[in-house]
Amino acid sequence: MIGHNGGPPLDPEPDLSWNAWNWRRAHRKAWKTPPREIALRRLERAEELGMSYRAYTLEIMERGRYL
Repeated sequence: MIGHNGGPPLDPEPDLSWNAWNWRRAHRKAWKTPPREIALRRLERAEELGMSYRAYTLEIMERGRYL
């Protein structure tokens, strides 16, 4: 077609958008495995509180402080 440069469509698929890419990158960075000592300390504290490691880590990320 005349005037078409063959670039990507203006409405990309939702999974390929810039925001989706940033969210996936931030999620991977946030849930990156911490050093062994920190992970063991979090696991111990989570067990004391009766929580799973993942739930305890999520609380730390949401509140920005330890329980």
